[in-house]
Amino acid sequence: MASGSNPDSMDTDPPGGLSIAVERNPPESRLLQLGVKSWPKWGCPTGKFPVKFDARQTCYLLKGKVRAHIKGSSECVEFGAGDLVVFPKGLSCTWDVLAAVDKYYKFDSS
Repeated sequence: MASGSNPDSMDTDPPGGLSIAVERNPPESRLLQLGVKSWPKWGCPTGKFPVKFDARQTCYLLKGKVRAHIKGSSECVEFGAGDLVVFPKGLSCTWDVLAAVDKYYKFDSS
């Protein structure tokens, strides 16, 4: 189990070594470099949703707030508007959407 309880920590290590990486408020130059605004958009209302990532996903939240509970772990990661988030392939979690989400996203084709 990961030590400490800082939700901003990017070095968490839940079962299987899969963790959610959150980059808070990346600079506009980074978003341009990634081509974020050319990615598809997706949104969802508040609620709880189980999610399994069959491919690595990177997303940039335009609005909303999410608390992700990683399956098989007590680990919980919060992210929201302005955050760039990476979910590794194979990760299962439950999204507790606290404020409706609007995001850009892309799946890696590996």
